[in-house]
Amino acid sequence: MKRMLEDKVALVTGAAGGIGRSSALLFAAEGAKVAVADRNAAGAEETVALIHEQGGDALALNVDVTNRTQVDTMVSKIVETYGRLDCAFNNAGITGGQIGQGGRFTADWDEEAFDNILNVNLKGTWLCMRAELKQMMAQGGGSILSTASLAGLCGFPTTTGYSASKHGVVGITKTAAMEYAPTVRLNALCPGYIDTDMLKDTMSRRGELILSQIPSGRLGSGNEMAEMACWLLSDRASYATGQAFTVDGGFMAG
Repeated sequence: MKRMLEDKVALVTGAAGGIGRSSALLFAAEGAKVAVADRNAAGAEETVALIHEQGGDALALNVDVTNRTQVDTMVSKIVETYGRLDCAFNNAGITGGQIGQGGRFTADWDEEAFDNILNVNLKGTWLCMRAELKQMMAQGGGSILSTASLAGLCGFPTTTGYSASKHGVVGITKTAAMEYAPTVRLNALCPGYIDTDMLKDTMSRRGELILSQIPSGRLGSGNEMAEMACWLLSDRASYATGQAFTVDGGFMAG
């Protein structure tokens, strides 16, 4: 059987670790040439080295997704290197815990932190989507997936800035999917609680409670998110667009 991303050119942002690295590795294994983007240049290079070790083709790009010039240059560099951009996974993001806001209620968030998390998670996703859409429309097609969250679908206490940013990601995904169909498909991935470095702060404060609320009884893995991302970006998901897909071990089933 043909691999899911055979002969595709794929971009993954936030690919220096976590879900992004797992996805970049899987995309390469499924036949894609992969552009590995992250503001952590060393981490991006490490991901590319892992792809090369498994016989894949990858390009490392040092990119701050909040910088429009860098984002536009990123897409231009991919097209210059590989000729096109078929699949884009806008995965770069930060959590409140990473910027000192873990456990804070809405009125206690710092204004600077609130601006920062919207700038990275929402504006950064839009800047990437903007550049990707222009390229994909010009070449006649493509697929875009952006990482949202369960916190982009419902409220979670102490996640004000994060929740606002991820609700925004779902909103722009649905809007753009309607605008650019049928040429470009756009979807959002809403992971549940995933065992990555980003989750460490949350788990340190309320890990026991979280696990008790997940019917599957465990955290998800980066590889499990990568499998869903790969399918959604592939032609096998050709009728899926404008949706926010939860992969959460049953958390939202209740």
